[in-house]
Amino acid sequence: MNTVSRWMDENVRSLSRDMRWSYLPPLMVYMAAGVQGLTGIVGTFFVKEHLGLPAEFLAALAFWAGLPWALKMPIGHLVDIFWRYKAGFILLGATLISASLLIMAGLVGQRDAMASVWSVNAWFVLAALLSPVGYVLQDATADAMTVEAVPKCKPDGTPVDAASLKRMHTTMQTLGRVAIVGGTILVALINLGMFADVQTLSAAEKTLTYRNLYLMALIIPLLSVMGLVVARVQQNAQVKQHMARGLSRAQAMALFQPEDGDTKPNAVLLGGSLVFVTLTIGLGLSGWRFSQELIFVSSMLIIGALMARLMRELEPAARHTLLGTALVIFMFRAVPGTGAGMSWWMIDQLGFDQPFFSVLSLIGSTLALAGMFVFRRFMTDRSIFYVVGSLTVLGTLLSLPTLGMSLGLHEWTAAHTGGVVDARFIAIVDTALESPLGQISMIPMLVWIANSAPPHLKATYFAVMASFTNLALSAAQLGTKYLNQIFTLTRQVRDAAGSVTVPANYADLSGLLLSTLLIGLLMPLAAIAFARWRGWGSA
Repeated sequence: MNTVSRWMDENVRSLSRDMRWSYLPPLMVYMAAGVQGLTGIVGTFFVKEHLGLPAEFLAALAFWAGLPWALKMPIGHLVDIFWRYKAGFILLGATLISASLLIMAGLVGQRDAMASVWSVNAWFVLAALLSPVGYVLQDATADAMTVEAVPKCKPDGTPVDAASLKRMHTTMQTLGRVAIVGGTILVALINLGMFADVQTLSAAEKTLTYRNLYLMALIIPLLSVMGLVVARVQQNAQVKQHMARGLSRAQAMALFQPEDGDTKPNAVLLGGSLVFVTLTIGLGLSGWRFSQELIFVSSMLIIGALMARLMRELEPAARHTLLGTALVIFMFRAVPGTGAGMSWWMIDQLGFDQPFFSVLSLIGSTLALAGMFVFRRFMTDRSIFYVVGSLTVLGTLLSLPTLGMSLGLHEWTAAHTGGVVDARFIAIVDTALESPLGQISMIPMLVWIANSAPPHLKATYFAVMASFTNLALSAAQLGTKYLNQIFTLTRQVRDAAGSVTVPANYADLSGLLLSTLLIGLLMPLAAIAFARWRGWGSA
């Protein structure tokens, strides 16, 4: 334990030494992304207590909300084209996020007034779709800002050597992940404080707490906008330094422009994206039963065609490595989840409340941050096949306690331990063990994208591969929707008069959990076996 503690302390000290003030603007945007979970717990309880939306619908809504991330490729291209106006992308994203939060605050605090204009469910859907668009705009811009944040020249104007540049880029990306996870830890602490005495609150006081959390979450767009202010202050200071050594203002400003000049628009990329967006909106408004499936297939064809073009730039060995790695990562990230029903079961049957969910979030975020340091060497030294296979088996084992609780495991353990090992004890231990896996699973994907990109196609390659891996999450949401159609979970819904309109039913929970567990085990392992059978390599 002391060895691990000293090793982590050395890593933290190393990051602190390499920190530069120029890294702060994108880190503030990343921190805002981490803080977005501030409304996660209140959102879960608001949907359960006030909206009559079934788990299948919420899974379908998650599919639509995930599509903006599949469009990160054209958005990133637009950011490159209009780089000098990057502040506009951050501001637009902040505006959309603010609108989403204000809608939710209105639904909680002024429900009747909102309902007189539009249905409550429609307002909720609009808020759920606005926020991811805002976050993807900010994320695509922040990714590019991390490159700009690393100085190419020293204060005296001499170029920074290649080794120092590489070290600074590594530090910048590591700190970016730390900022995101740090934001989630801050969120967990705020939620813990806000919900500490929620059980003693009246319905009106609880509603006020929910509304205040949504209003407090306006710090998210404010934080990203403040990052722009800090960036402008830093740039002005650097311009003055360059002017002090004899450069004109135009010459000093030129040092902050991309080395290759302005990015030329890619007509095929933008045109294809426009067709895709038009098709997506049209199908979404049509209400056609299979619109999500058609959109997913269309997305896969478009991104697959772009990947095929990129693979022609690679040597055969690198091409096979790309195919094997892409297949395994896609199948790993495309594993479906259980949907909202499991959270409802935890609330209704296990008695988990807002403070306890906050505790789980705090434990998960803190240990995820620690896991990034502890397992960094493991990620570096092992192939993606090995890493994904290990995470798949470990994740399956860690899913067993929840499956056991759906069958009454917590009742048996509580009876034989004097009530010590109850549902909350099992949930805390399981969260502590499982929480680092989410962050660890991201690292090999990012390393693969960064290391395998051809030098002359680095930006395009990164955008295409990021869109491809994000599309896997849309596949996961589709799978979640299908499973919720087979295994139907419902929480109790009452009308305005207090009569039960939908009874609670969690009889299918064990079947749902067992199905997700088996699918989560078989999909990645089958992909690894197929890739090895085909002779494809792994990054």
